[in-house]
Amino acid sequence: MAEEIKQQEQKAESKNIFSTVLKVLLGLALLLLGALAVIRWWGILVILVKGCVGPFLLLAGIITLAIAKE
Repeated sequence: MAEEIKQQEQKAESKNIFSTVLKVLLGLALLLLGALAVIRWWGILVILVKGCVGPFLLLAGIITLAIAKE
């Protein structure tokens, strides 16, 4: 009975290790693809950030005024 429980625990542990390794590999692949996308489309990214500065400042100003009003 005790041996069966140990075998089941070992099987569950091996599945956990496989799952963890798979998640780590997937995470590394996504990081690599993200870095390549930033390098590839750097000019477009700069334009996007410049375009977002104005709306961000407007939103920050509205929030600041709302906080100051209270």
